[in-house]
Amino acid sequence: MSSPAAEVVRLLTVRGETVAVAESLTGGLVSAELTAVPGASKAFRGSVTAYVTALKHELLGVDATLLAQRGAVDPQVALQMAIGVRKALGADWGIATTGVAGPESQDGQPVGTVFVALDGPFGPGSGSAGGGKVEPLRLNGDRAEIRMESVRSVLALLLRELAGEQTGNERAQDTERNGGF
Repeated sequence: MSSPAAEVVRLLTVRGETVAVAESLTGGLVSAELTAVPGASKAFRGSVTAYVTALKHELLGVDATLLAQRGAVDPQVALQMAIGVRKALGADWGIATTGVAGPESQDGQPVGTVFVALDGPFGPGSGSAGGGKVEPLRLNGDRAEIRMESVRSVLALLLRELAGEQTGNERAQDTERNGGF
């Protein structure tokens, strides 16, 4: 069975689409997971690791007032990060992670509070309100476990969207390209 990252790269390649990643608490782990897949260069545009709150505004265009009022660990911040990286890097899809991996709370949020977000060319019936999706997570474990689960969660969010939007014709083309699997 292929990894979620491999499946994301495969589906994006079949669709002729690309992804860009904005990371905070994951510090480049999402990008590393995607670029570990052979052929990732066909689908992966690049990433921005905006670990410091100010960079979320400066590089990704997250609203400065939102950051000042709510801090970096917020669902709207996650969504604006996904929108910002998609626009900045010219990708079809933008995904983002922000949260608290620990060991201490941040912005009044406890360790394990994470938001993963997605922005893209949503089709009809996608269930997306206003062009983006945010998934709140309450994760347990140590710092490494929280970060890795955040990686898995943001890739799963994108994978569900890509798999849900794949049409019958795209599935047939993909089956032909991949030897009937």
